[in-house]
Amino acid sequence: MALCGIGLSPSFESFEAVCVGGNFSTRLIRPSVMRAVGKYSDWKRRPGLGVRCSSSLKFEENVGRDLAVPVEEESGHVMKFKMSDFKVLDRVSVGLGGRAGEVVYEAIVSDANSPLYSTQVVLRRLTSVRAQRRGRRAIEVLKKLVRRRLLYHSYSMQVHGYISSATSSGRGSFTLVHGYHGSFSLRHWLQQSDWLPTLEATLALDKESVRRVGDDTVGGPAVSRQLRMIRLLMRDLLIGVNYLHSHGLAHTELRLENVHISPVDRHIKVGILGNTADFYENSPNGGTMDANMDRRQMMIAFDMRCLGFMMAKMVLQELMDPSIFSKFKSFLTKGNDPSCLREFLLQILQRNSSSGNAGLQILDRNWGAGWHLLSLLLATKPSKRVSCLDALTHPFLCGPRWRVVPSIDIIRWGLGSTALRISEEYIYGRPQRSRLSHFIELMEMLNPHSRPKNWLELLPGKWRLLYSTGRHIGLTFRQPLERVLIGNVHLTVSRVSKLNTSLSFTSDIGFRVMIGQNWPHDQNWPHDKTGVDGKLQVDSIFKLKAGRRLYLKEEENTTGMLSLGSSNTHDASPQKLSGRKWRKAPFKEFPSSLPVAKLVSSEIDNITMSLGHPLSSNVDSARNVLQEVRTQVPTEMFDLSKLVCGTYVDSRLLVIRGVNGSALLFTRSWFDEICK
Repeated sequence: MALCGIGLSPSFESFEAVCVGGNFSTRLIRPSVMRAVGKYSDWKRRPGLGVRCSSSLKFEENVGRDLAVPVEEESGHVMKFKMSDFKVLDRVSVGLGGRAGEVVYEAIVSDANSPLYSTQVVLRRLTSVRAQRRGRRAIEVLKKLVRRRLLYHSYSMQVHGYISSATSSGRGSFTLVHGYHGSFSLRHWLQQSDWLPTLEATLALDKESVRRVGDDTVGGPAVSRQLRMIRLLMRDLLIGVNYLHSHGLAHTELRLENVHISPVDRHIKVGILGNTADFYENSPNGGTMDANMDRRQMMIAFDMRCLGFMMAKMVLQELMDPSIFSKFKSFLTKGNDPSCLREFLLQILQRNSSSGNAGLQILDRNWGAGWHLLSLLLATKPSKRVSCLDALTHPFLCGPRWRVVPSIDIIRWGLGSTALRISEEYIYGRPQRSRLSHFIELMEMLNPHSRPKNWLELLPGKWRLLYSTGRHIGLTFRQPLERVLIGNVHLTVSRVSKLNTSLSFTSDIGFRVMIGQNWPHDQNWPHDKTGVDGKLQVDSIFKLKAGRRLYLKEEENTTGMLSLGSSNTHDASPQKLSGRKWRKAPFKEFPSSLPVAKLVSSEIDNITMSLGHPLSSNVDSARNVLQEVRTQVPTEMFDLSKLVCGTYVDSRLLVIRGVNGSALLFTRSWFDEICK
């Protein structure tokens, strides 16, 4: 960014106006190697003046006075400079764009007696009261973190010192001097078309460096390389933020624009820490301990949410588009569970699966570990958000060389994610069907919510049918009277009253009838799938009760029974546990029964069907369409009274068993949310 019309003098006293050119310099500038910050020779002879910065970011400003930080407290760590100590350059890198109340320069230390001689630095002139507060806070934070300076220099922009003087107008001038760590912020890196190979070259990734994330390979497919890079960046971010949290500080301003990558030490710098806040307003040992702990938890949760947004943008480049990111953020702001982000993003990105999208494939890898970490970082309740240390041991951020023992929650998540991925492929051969049934049965054994009161909280909502373990009748080898394509099949559940356990179930089946030609029986399906849209809706009322589902051992030859309580049992196909099939199950003993949510139908189903013109006026065609829909859709979705019990539910997945023992797998749908 070129600077024009500026008169620079040895100090900033005569500086009144700035004219900034519109041309940004985007070339990568390799900074000089930073030297250790020493003590300025004339430091102790400079008077300390009375401006104090408290830990709660309150200060008193005396107009016309020198606004320097008390010298005698910082003399070993922060240097006071003069403007004549620098040679100001005629360019400013795009990644250093200043905020309101800031004017940014790049400069080189020209004082031969300075330990920073010939070092490239950034001069950040702070013109407003708020900006000056941030600058003084950055120096105060440095004083607090100086005991572990190695970590401070590795993960934050190094603050060298400041320039402070009074201007001719009587107002104080304060300029922060901090390190230069490349010309791009992390946002500008990600906006480059060739960001991945360029960043790999900048960080000089080799087998030794990638071992920091538990990997021992370099190169490979683009998805693997991007995942490796995200692991490096996220681990560095988490280590830097954890360093602040361990010292009682919250960053509060974690954004891609405030993060830089240093080509020298190959670490991420989390900013100049001018907006950090203390966990404790008063002494942590005082009488307000509970209030301080709540404040600490809220601040850590806020930082973790910001890290979640940063991770989402690093993985999914589409979120760099402000319009898409606004939908993404609005989804979370409304209180929706972030564990359902995959279903939501597939819709707004207009995709049926993760195929062809590198970001979605990265999050789907390792049994959906990326989605799990993202849901923990963006959890709706602050108390549920993951900490930096727990995130560092999450399987998504650990390479293949690191053996991570997954928690039962991650195992449960992985089973559901794998079943969801298989169902999206629409390959229903015998191996796929057997594997899906196996995963669903494992999920049922690991059901985290078995009590009816949990179901009353989680079950209401809109669910999209993914798969049924029952009979599948497709269209490949049949020639129906009416050619019908089934669209989305939804099950909407709502509570009738908060005073009882009655639930209203509504099955919505969308379909399309292709008309306009009379195809001969030996003609293939046309490429043009346009036709008349229709909808079939079935309503029913259920009561929710506690029940149990019995399992029969394989050697038993008696008729299987599905027991849902002492007062009511339904005949069902034998629920057998094959020894070979369950060999790798994480159970020492197979359960003889499991608690379930019993569904008792109390009203006759109400069925309505709507068809567009001209089918709506033809009774025979409507009858044929209805018959074809019933043939392709699972029986339980057409006759809701055949739903017997719920065996698994969480915030994103649902499994309901039918009277014949078949399982229906659902995922929570946000179709109505997306259409708004």
